[in-house]
Amino acid sequence: MRDAALKRLMKELGEAINGSLAESPKINDCIQSIRETGYDVFVVIEAKIGVNRKSDEEQEVPVAPEKSDEPVRLRITSEDAKFLKSLKIAVDADKVS
Repeated sequence: MRDAALKRLMKELGEAINGSLAESPKINDCIQSIRETGYDVFVVIEAKIGVNRKSDEEQEVPVAPEKSDEPVRLRITSEDAKFLKSLKIAVDADKVS
């Protein structure tokens, strides 16, 4: 990627972060609450964004998992069963190890 393209993408990222903060209802509500108490609010957020170029060997290549007709076998402990029961998920008692 050319340096100009990287700079453009980094600028877009900065604008997206700034826009997200500016449009956040929760942040705006908090600022408004402070203003209502008689204070001016100044928010300064510093973000450091770094990039490193990956070498060809480091780049991840997604691999689809192999399909199998064999059923998946899980070992479920009594603690697992208790947790699942708390979530209202039924477990066959004979499957618990």
